[in-house]
Amino acid sequence: MPDYLDDLRFAHVLADAADAATMDRFKALDLKVETKPDMTPVSEADKAAEELIRGQLQRARPRDAILGEEYGVEGTGPRRWVVDPIDGTKNYVRGVPVWATLISLMEAGETGFEPVVGVVSAPALGRRWWAAKGHGAFSGRSLSSATRLHVSRVSRLADASFAYSSLSGWEDQGRLDGFLDLTREVWRTRAYGDFWPYMMVAEGSVDICAEPELSLWDMAANAIVVTEAGGTFTGLDGRPGPHSGNAAASNGLLHDELLGYLNQRY
Repeated sequence: MPDYLDDLRFAHVLADAADAATMDRFKALDLKVETKPDMTPVSEADKAAEELIRGQLQRARPRDAILGEEYGVEGTGPRRWVVDPIDGTKNYVRGVPVWATLISLMEAGETGFEPVVGVVSAPALGRRWWAAKGHGAFSGRSLSSATRLHVSRVSRLADASFAYSSLSGWEDQGRLDGFLDLTREVWRTRAYGDFWPYMMVAEGSVDICAEPELSLWDMAANAIVVTEAGGTFTGLDGRPGPHSGNAAASNGLLHDELLGYLNQRY
């Protein structure tokens, strides 16, 4: 099996470059922000970071395809880099430090493309998380200064911490009643939002999280970090991986119950 460690090291180089670009414009008074057709914001920093990552990939990995939130897909083949230049743009443009660059390498397999490398870099928080298939998940300042991540061992919903992004979307899908029932069952709920709940699941500080509507670039890097930390990452339909258009992540022990609540009246 390939070890993917060279790709992981390169993903860190990409993240370093993106961090420098995004931090340079974070809280800038003259930051330019536009509204995309789906009514979500995009800043000049989103575009600049993705252009920077694409440029480095085209030079160093010219045979690999690239899928990015801002500029779509380019290239074909069995290896595809998936990039969200700023996950949490709404936070970014308001000066909230909870945002990250998500970089994943996906490789074609028997069941389609699966993440084999993931880096989640949140420079305004001073945090970075990463994983490579078969090598575990880690967090730290660098590859040489890192702590291995492990999900929690909480096995009862009554003892579980549940994180999500917001209430929007659950009602649109007819899942709001089940979602609210779940919030009443667990020990604690918090709406940390975006990438952060998944990293907390991987670290063991949160036990379950879910979102009703997502794109592949929102999930690919998060998925491998969670699974390499010993957790479970699926769609709300239970399909493993980041391909369902939504996500549920857990320590594994609570996953069936998590899905049960979110699908109970769907």
